[in-house]
Amino acid sequence: MPYSADHKRQTRQEIVEAARKLFNTHGFSGVSIDMIMKSAGLTRGGFYNHFKSKEALYAEAVESFLMGRGKQWRDEAGIDFENFCPEMAEQMMMSYLSDEHLGDVEGQCPMIALPSDIARARGDVRLSYQKLLEAMSGLLQKSLELNGTGGRKEALSLTALCIGGMVVARSLPDDALAAEVRNAALQAGISAIAG
Repeated sequence: MPYSADHKRQTRQEIVEAARKLFNTHGFSGVSIDMIMKSAGLTRGGFYNHFKSKEALYAEAVESFLMGRGKQWRDEAGIDFENFCPEMAEQMMMSYLSDEHLGDVEGQCPMIALPSDIARARGDVRLSYQKLLEAMSGLLQKSLELNGTGGRKEALSLTALCIGGMVVARSLPDDALAAEVRNAALQAGISAIAG
């Protein structure tokens, strides 16, 4: 008896989420299809029923962050698109540059966890990364426009500041310096939002 469409969809989501966590932790080349399927509680044989290649899964795993773990993170930060206000940008930056986000390697935004991998990837993966960047900068732009303190250029600058601050902090062995970098990025961002 064949599996239902709902079962197939759920299985695919489990594979994507397992892959997203593994890619965040080990990078693209450090993760095998066997590792992904084992983490999802499945056998390797089922992989190609869902994905044509590891690269196709990588692209989907990166993009899945936006409405998966990323949505959870936005909800926890109190970012509500239905009742959007200028303060949302500050809330988002505080959460993005937080200790919790830095320490959550599996749950981190792929823009922090995977930039070098993605820069070497094929078009679909890079497009998935771009979608994340556009979503983040779009939220910041909306806040800046509502606050009258900027637009697209300023939003892209703040997005780069947040991502860069976290990438640098994640790379440093000195926790105090890493915290200093994140705090400096946050304070610069808050100042820019305030105008």
